[in-house]
Amino acid sequence: MKYGKIITLCLAVSLMLLGGLGVKAQHDGDDTAENTDTVKVLTDTVAAVDENSIIDEVIWVVGDEPILKSDVEAIRMQGEVEGVKWNGNPDCAIPEQIAVQKLFLHQAAIDSIEVTESEVVQSVDQQINYWIQAAGGKEKLEEYKKQSITAMRQSMRDDFRDRQLIEKMKDKLVSDITVSPADVRRFFKDMPEDSIPLVPTEVEVQIITKSPKVAPEEINRVKDELRNYTDRVINGETSFSTLARLYSEDPGTARLGGEFDDYVGRGLLDPAFAAVAFNLTDPKKISKIVETEFGYHIIQLVDKRGDKIKVRHILRKPHISQEAVDEAEVVLDSVATSIREGKYTFDDAAVYVSDDKDTRNNHGLMANSSEAGRTSKFRMQDLPPEIAKVVDTLKVGEVSHAFNMIDSRGKRVCVIAKLKSRVEAHRATITEDFQVLKNEVLAKRREDFIKEWIQDKLKTTYVRMNNRYKDCDFEYQGWIK
Repeated sequence: MKYGKIITLCLAVSLMLLGGLGVKAQHDGDDTAENTDTVKVLTDTVAAVDENSIIDEVIWVVGDEPILKSDVEAIRMQGEVEGVKWNGNPDCAIPEQIAVQKLFLHQAAIDSIEVTESEVVQSVDQQINYWIQAAGGKEKLEEYKKQSITAMRQSMRDDFRDRQLIEKMKDKLVSDITVSPADVRRFFKDMPEDSIPLVPTEVEVQIITKSPKVAPEEINRVKDELRNYTDRVINGETSFSTLARLYSEDPGTARLGGEFDDYVGRGLLDPAFAAVAFNLTDPKKISKIVETEFGYHIIQLVDKRGDKIKVRHILRKPHISQEAVDEAEVVLDSVATSIREGKYTFDDAAVYVSDDKDTRNNHGLMANSSEAGRTSKFRMQDLPPEIAKVVDTLKVGEVSHAFNMIDSRGKRVCVIAKLKSRVEAHRATITEDFQVLKNEVLAKRREDFIKEWIQDKLKTTYVRMNNRYKDCDFEYQGWIK
């Protein structure tokens, strides 16, 4: 409809202009006021076009980087979903936020800052794993996002690459900024107590996990189903896409006939899946059955472009019986009892019993990875919900009873947890929380330096914006040239 309105207007303007020129040729001696009025009407008509009729437009240019109206709207909609509160008018704050990012990206290019593919993949996977835990499983996340995990990875890639470039650029800019113990003491010496940072409750947690066993007959049932699908496609009875829509347990791709909605590289796929998918050469053939951490697949090639492929697949998952879950919990409860009786330590049991590859080699100690780095300390809200609920009932040193949960890979696992340490929320003190206070001072100094850098960078950067933004109350001065 928007295209139609724009095209109709352009045609109308063109016809009116042509008509006006024709009248002028026939009545060259007439007063020019009439033609002047006609031009004014046309100008007013163009100016009166609803701004929403524009499909997209460049609203700012920073250096040689454009900012599109659609960029602003995408961030606005995401902010509404996440409950983001903007400082001031969003119509002004959002474009300025994007423009600041462009400044860092421009400087990163000048300074040859680079981000590796593995860094991007790791960052994307951390975010997706967090979403999986929050949603309660891979399938629930895909249902909520209305996208497959693969599609999420692909759509997030460029954004996360830019984020990491920006962070690396900032890190380089502030790398020489330091604070001394004397700086920290001076900063907090005369600060009112209610202004001193509050250190939230933090815990360290160890876990031991056990994956419920899938019965061999259940695995055979799933494989037989996949073999049957392959036979039906080869015999011409039906198409791969139809079967994917009907039977695939990957909700993100099932609605697309099992097809990934974009070309993907090897690094964005499960290694076992990628090994088979990238060896396919004939779109008419179907792969052997592939086992991944998500279940069992058959794959059909759609197309290849350089080092990327587009495929469709059908995923089937073996069902875990309640008996298997109960059995795994019994095993872990027995382990927990032996630990409480002192027969062996939780640390030793984690190394020899746990199925969790992320914590097994660290004596079961969970790691909290974030932009600030990697630590063993968690705020309660940063733990997986099921673990937080159990840990909140434990005293330091206590081991829980077995419970089950969906892990970061979307699989059901049984768990016992131990509360290794707990520090209650409190106002930071120099003696007990010097590092927290040091980080606070360091962050403040770095923030001030970055703001000064942005202000200076604006003086030498070309900026152009639509007139409607020139009345904005921006955080930084210098956008309007």
